[in-house]
Amino acid sequence: MLTAFARAFKTPDLRKKLFFTLGIIVLYRLGAHIPVPGVSYENVQTCVDQASKGNNSLFGLVNMFSGGALLQITIFALGIMPYITASIILQLLTVVIPRLEALKKEGQSGQAKITQYTRYLTVALAILQGTGLVATATSGALFSGCPVADQIVPNHSIFTTIVMVTTMTAGTCAVMWLGELITDRGIGNGMSILMFISIAASFPGALWAIKTSGKLADGWIEFGTVILIGFVMVALVVFVEQAQRRIPVQYAKRMIGRRSYGGTSTYIPLKVNQAGVIPVIFASSLLYIPALIVQFSNSQAGWATWIKDHFVKGDHPYYITAYFLLIVFFAFFYVAISFNPEEVADNMKKYGGFIPGIRAGRPTAEYLSYVLNRITWPGSLYLGLIALVPTMALAGFGGANQNFPFGGTSILIIVGVGLETVKQIESQLQQRNYEGFLR
Repeated sequence: MLTAFARAFKTPDLRKKLFFTLGIIVLYRLGAHIPVPGVSYENVQTCVDQASKGNNSLFGLVNMFSGGALLQITIFALGIMPYITASIILQLLTVVIPRLEALKKEGQSGQAKITQYTRYLTVALAILQGTGLVATATSGALFSGCPVADQIVPNHSIFTTIVMVTTMTAGTCAVMWLGELITDRGIGNGMSILMFISIAASFPGALWAIKTSGKLADGWIEFGTVILIGFVMVALVVFVEQAQRRIPVQYAKRMIGRRSYGGTSTYIPLKVNQAGVIPVIFASSLLYIPALIVQFSNSQAGWATWIKDHFVKGDHPYYITAYFLLIVFFAFFYVAISFNPEEVADNMKKYGGFIPGIRAGRPTAEYLSYVLNRITWPGSLYLGLIALVPTMALAGFGGANQNFPFGGTSILIIVGVGLETVKQIESQLQQRNYEGFLR
């Protein structure tokens, strides 16, 4: 990997793309530290410092995707999360709405239209989430227990609220634009790169907090143990993310005029983790809903107390069990809507392809569905273990919770984006350094 980056910096056009990407990243991180107009910066810092000493993980997932900008209430407070949510919603609606399914089959023009719908939905979600964040900060519920929580927004007028929501919505649009600039003129997928940077930005502070709170050898033993476990988890994720089941496909030879087509062999790569990180995000988001309802309702009823005791802290057995089961469920759910065996079988039959030993058409679709279900089981269990093992193994180091830097969501995203970016750099290096057969 380091060799690929070194060779990339030696290539003029790739070096230009890498520096452009680094410049966009600097702008993104700069915007994550500029507070929104109408917010008391001193009171925010007081509450953030107090929350970092406790186990306030209610907004941890969104705060992680924003690179810590959410709890700071900056112009990029919403980060890339509205775009991620909009992309997932459009992907799910593609299966339900025939119009979107037809656009998906139209190729590049249809995909451009879906991208435009995703942008509109991102703006709508940014307005909704920005309004919710401002209302939460104004009421003092964003930092429950902080003595100055209700003074984060000193002016509660409607004009101040509109300005704050508009600023955060514009910040989300700017983040979306920066991501598209990286995709067009930089290296890798822009949205994935910004997500990678947001998560990686919280690593140094979280690791140093573990060192300062440690008790063995001034905290260095805990720090080294966490680093070692982190490397083991990264190696495991890389191994599983690269694993795939290759289903061989043979194409029959056809004569069209005087030319011969087909007669080649290829394969369908089915990844063990076909769903990626989506099930973990779905499960985390769904488990936040009961805690949010309790926090906004301020109810002291029996059901509210039960939710506070069992579904707020990430180390409770009920929470762990529900989290694991939801990840397994969403893994099967997402694979079922993202991979259509009937469509793959029809395309193979259309171009004269078949799986050796399997008849074309419906038997091929049934075989693909069977293999996919068999692969999804270990993939879903792997996702559940990756999401939970760091929480249980590192619970004694700095009060780690489900949003610990070496937790499931962060490791899966960082490793996935890193592997994809390195592959793109290597492919571009091969294109530029290919000498050909004739010299």
